[in-house]
Amino acid sequence: MQEKIKRYNSFSDFIKTKFNCRVQKVSVDAGFTCPNKDGTKGVGGCTYCNNNTFNPDYCKPVKSITQQINEGIDFFSKKYKTQKYLAYFQAFTNTYAPIDKLIKIYEEALSCDNVIGLVIATRPDCISIEILDYLEGLVNNGYFIKLEYGLESTNDRTLSLINRCQTHQDTVNAFNISKGRGLHLGGHLILGLPEETKSEMLEHARKISVLPINTLKIHHLQIVKYTMMAKQYKDNPNFFTFMSLNEYIDFVVDFLEILNPDIIIERFFSESPSRLLIFPKYGLKNFEVKYLVEKRLEERNTFQGKLFSITN
Repeated sequence: MQEKIKRYNSFSDFIKTKFNCRVQKVSVDAGFTCPNKDGTKGVGGCTYCNNNTFNPDYCKPVKSITQQINEGIDFFSKKYKTQKYLAYFQAFTNTYAPIDKLIKIYEEALSCDNVIGLVIATRPDCISIEILDYLEGLVNNGYFIKLEYGLESTNDRTLSLINRCQTHQDTVNAFNISKGRGLHLGGHLILGLPEETKSEMLEHARKISVLPINTLKIHHLQIVKYTMMAKQYKDNPNFFTFMSLNEYIDFVVDFLEILNPDIIIERFFSESPSRLLIFPKYGLKNFEVKYLVEKRLEERNTFQGKLFSITN
């Protein structure tokens, strides 16, 4: 049988090569906040944000780090008996605290059985040389450390519109001081934010391609309950422009064609729990959209980075 052509740089392939075993992320809520929530840079937080859309039920900051990880491991070990784990600090801004508090939290996570590293989601304006020096030390001690920056957009007008309270230059600066330390550098991007045209969204691919980034997560904009965007959508739905599922699949392929082929793609899609999701409701799981993207790449006989050298 002919081997299937690999048309994009997938995260699952990276994990298999890197660890030679199954590795599962276990979410942890350590009770952090954000500088655009506590008044340091703004109030109200990002207009799209509701952390309950991705926090598992066992993730409660009233529980210890150890308890949350053990409950997560217990859940996943029922499916897969042999695997290692990465403690995933996902909710809010997970470097937004004094260094001594961060060290205590991170090292409690690393002390749990079968935890081989950390995934730390944060903002590019909430990193420092002091924190990076510490994380580099963990890498030198054999841990896998993934630092995942929330870019959301590379367009400063959009970042202001969604109350992100950061600029694209903050992102550039963060990646520049983070590179060369052995850290696995990730980014997160939302496609379809208000007032962004398709050409502006494709420009994200060009700007991201020149960053020292290892892994990228992308997904479409979702309107979820209990957010400022939910109110904006109710008051003025024309403020938003949504793609049909078919359009989104095609757009992701367009995006991939421009993107640096060295960048690993961790995710194309995410759908919030039905109890919280207002719109759009595609009704598909991540793996189903992944299949549709792969199928569209094959139908168009194209691949990640096909136009990278031309457009960059």
